[in-house]
Amino acid sequence: MMAIDKNEYQKTIEKIKPKPPALKNSFLAFVMGGFICLLGEILFQLLVNQGISEKDSYTYVSITFIFISALLTGVGIYDDLVRIFGAGLIVPITGFANSMVSPALEHKQEGLVLGVGAKVFTVAGPVIIYGIISSVLVAILLRGIGRL
Repeated sequence: MMAIDKNEYQKTIEKIKPKPPALKNSFLAFVMGGFICLLGEILFQLLVNQGISEKDSYTYVSITFIFISALLTGVGIYDDLVRIFGAGLIVPITGFANSMVSPALEHKQEGLVLGVGAKVFTVAGPVIIYGIISSVLVAILLRGIGRL
């Protein structure tokens, strides 16, 4: 049997591997990202027209998208949509909600506390800690600048 060099093997694989349809994928991601923005703007306008302040409306829109994303992840639909629309769903706030719920669902057989409860912070934990630390540092910096 003939031995194959690792580099030669990689070159052969690259020739055989199908190329992703970049233009189609970009178009679908653009359409889905735009659709999410459109839904967000519609929801925002509905809330403002109901007399809710703009600041609170932004919060409600974010919470709504997080909830919908977590729900779709929980029922197994979100991953199917990501396979179709790619970055159009992964990049916005919906992708963060999905990345929080997915590890928890993978470990649900370990129980609610040690499985779901512990694994929900696998991705979210570092993000939350970074957010807290950076906000404290910015507050200290701004307070110091304010005293000048």
